[in-house]
Formats: sequence, C-alpha cells, structure tokens
Amino acid sequence: MDKKNKSIWGTRIKGKTSSIFQKVSSSIEIDKRLFKEDILASIAHVEMLNKQKIISFKIKNKIIWGLNKIQNQIIKKKYVFNYQDEDIHMSIEKKLFELIGEDAGYIHTARSRNDQVLVDFKMWMINSNNKLIKILDQTINNFLKIAEKNIYTIMPGFTHLKNAQPISFAHYILAYVEMFSRDRQRLKNNFTNLKENPLGSGALSGTSFNIDRNFTTKKLGFKVPTSNSIDTVSNRDFVLDFLFASSVCAMHISRLAEEFIIWNSDGFRLITLNDNIVTGSSIMPQKKNPDPLEFLRGKVSNSYGNLFSMMTILKGLPLSYFKDLQDDKKIVFDTFDNLIDSIKVLNEVLKNFSVNKNEMLNLAKRGHITATDLADYLVKNLNYPFRKSYQITAKVVNYCEKNKKNLSDLSYKELKVMEPNIKEDVIKIFDLNNSVNSKKSYAGTSFENIKKMIKKYKNA
Repeated sequence: MDKKNKSIWGTRIKGKTSSIFQKVSSSIEIDKRLFKEDILASIAHVEMLNKQKIISFKIKNKIIWGLNKIQNQIIKKKYVFNYQDEDIHMSIEKKLFELIGEDAGYIHTARSRNDQVLVDFKMWMINSNNKLIKILDQTINNFLKIAEKNIYTIMPGFTHLKNAQPISFAHYILAYVEMFSRDRQRLKNNFTNLKENPLGSGALSGTSFNIDRNFTTKKLGFKVPTSNSIDTVSNRDFVLDFLFASSVCAMHISRLAEEFIIWNSDGFRLITLNDNIVTGSSIMPQKKNPDPLEFLRGKVSNSYGNLFSMMTILKGLPLSYFKDLQDDKKIVFDTFDNLIDSIKVLNEVLKNFSVNKNEMLNLAKRGHITATDLADYLVKNLNYPFRKSYQITAKVVNYCEKNKKNLSDLSYKELKVMEPNIKEDVIKIFDLNNSVNSKKSYAGTSFENIKKMIKKYKNA
C-alpha cells in the first residue's frame, strides 16, 4: 500500500484494473476464513524481524497492536470485507495502514504474498486435519458401541450381494472401523508435509535479509523450514494429499450409506432407521425415506471432483507461482466443509438405527450359507482334497435345491446316501452359531476374535 492506501503495485501499473477481472480475481470471500492464521503468522514474522534487528522494538509493538485490533474487529463482526481488497492478506495490510500509518509498511519486509499465503493455508489445514481426526475418533467409537451390542447377532456375509457365509454383525461393523482407522491414519500422514514451514521463502528465491526461519518455525508450531524456496511457493502436494485422504474417507462413508439404504429397504429389512433421520413423501403418506444416507452417498462426488480439479490445475504448471493456484483454497475449504458435515451426519445415523436381529438370522438361513463349512468338514474329517470336497458339497446343494430344502433340513441318512464315509457329527456344522464361531483364524468372525479386536481398538 502507498500513502493513499492504493494497491501496492499502483506505482508500477498506471491503468485501472478491469472491473470484471477485479471481481473474478478477488478471493476475499473465500480466504477471509484465514484471518486468524494470517494475523498469527504476521505477528510471528514481525517478532522475528525485531529479534534479527531488521525492525525496531517500537515498530514491532505498533504492528502487533494493530493486528490484534483488526482481529478483534473481525471476531466482533465490525470489520468490512471488500472484494476490491483482493484477498484477506491485502485487506488486513490495508487496514493496518489505516490504524498505524506508514509503519504498517514494515510488515511485509523479507516476505512475499507467496510464502505468506502458504503459511496461513498450511496452519489452517493443520487445524482442520486435527478436527477431522477428532471427529473420526467419535465415529470409530460409535462403531465400537454397535459392535459390542451385536457380537452374537448372526447375519449373512455377502459376495455379489448374494448370501455367502454366516458372520457376526459385529464383525461386519468392525470392517468399517478398519476403513475409518485408515482414513484417520492418512490424515495423520499429512502432517509430514504440512508441518514444513514455508515462511521466509519469499516470492521464489528467498531473501537477502538476515531472517531466522527456525524462529518462525518454532513460534508457529511447524517442525522444520522448507528446503527449497522455488519448490515451496509452487508446491501443492500437501493439498493433493488432503484431497485424496478426504476423497477416500468420503468413499467409505458412501459405501456404508449404500449398504444401509439397501438393508433398510423393504426387500431386506435388516435395519430400521429412527424417525429423526428419515423424511416423508409429498404424495405417499406411508413413506419413510433414508434421505440422510442418500445425502452421504451423493457427497462423495464433490470430493472426487475437487481432487481432480486440483490435479488438473497442477498438471501443466511450470515452476513457480501462477494465478491458477488461487483456487486451491476454495477447493480445500469446500472439501473440508462437505466431509466434516458428512461425518457428522454419519454419526447421527450410527446413533439412530436399530438392528433387526430376527430378520438377519432368517436371511442367514437361506442360500445354503454353510456349504463351505461342509466342504471344509470333508477335508478335515475324511482327508479329501478340497476340490473333491467342493464337488461333493455342490451335489448336496443341488439336491437341496431340487427338493426345496435348506442344508440344515437334511438328515444324516440323506447325507450318507450322497457321501457314504460321512459321520453323524456332520449335522452340527450346519448350525449358524457353530459356523461363525469356527472361524478362529486371526481376523476371522469367531466371537472370541471379535471380543479381542474390540478390546484392541479401544486400547489403540
């Protein structure tokens, strides 16, 4: 800014900026949510400048006083955001000139908007990453509560949406604990790159001032300064990392939403959604629609779109900074807002549905779901090769279908006709509880395994 509070480049560029370009170029309506980070980073920067004797103690205090006053005005909603100020960074600097005069000009010593924007953005993303991790912890705890109540709830496990093998509903729920635990870990992995401090890289080449990047790194909670100034101002890998992690998490939410939509349908009736998470129809009085789940299923498209938008922006950019990169914040903010809302909705769903245990059990009794148990029995007890056991079992299943019977309806006498060497204890393998509890291999669906895994997750 100059004395008349015009744009900083007003001395160089004489013509008035096109009004339409000024409008589309302005990002202040988007990046104004970075005001706290911008002020915090600016305070750390001027403290470093004073420590290095680049600015005086008096000027440092004057700038910090002005920045704190601006922050209070924004928090109290007494601050006017004007799109002509272009972005939050120039808006705050302009206001600082109004408050303290010429000394405001020292704030931008030894920094560029390129590294200023990045330090603000990374600080915001660190906080946002932590918020997502915290709410995912709640989601995982909600899953664990459901699992604890349903260890002995038998349901069919599906492949191709066809009955495959009996499992515990708790085991199914713990599959989503694994998914969301990986989502949480992916967000934690983002900190490696997020916690590299870009401040001090300047426009692209660093600065000739005797700055102390380690001071601002420690002051702002970063781990290390970035190592190459050109890469620093052009790097958006940390944005892609966040968008990818968010997209995978949104996809996991969508998968659960789709399954719950199917299970809540009249064709399955495996679960029932409580009234506070369904909507009605404008014409059909009987309807209770799973709209929140459909909301979750739909929102993943936003995450995917934002990820590919950012990748497309980056794919043709030479080094170092270009205006194309301005959209990174809009993309990240939109993804974050959608994801955190989706997780909140998911947590409401997890607290507001009931398991129809009898329906699950009745469905598990269909589809010859213990056929694999019979094949395994023949291998273990008659020492048959698995393929031979498979063929015998297939004949038994064909017999059941022809005679409209379930495997559990078969008598020992009928089985003996099809396999003369079979023993009478074969009957027990058709019991669904026995089938589930027999899967004792690590990560299997046996009741004891499930109890151990719940304990493991709680202690993690």
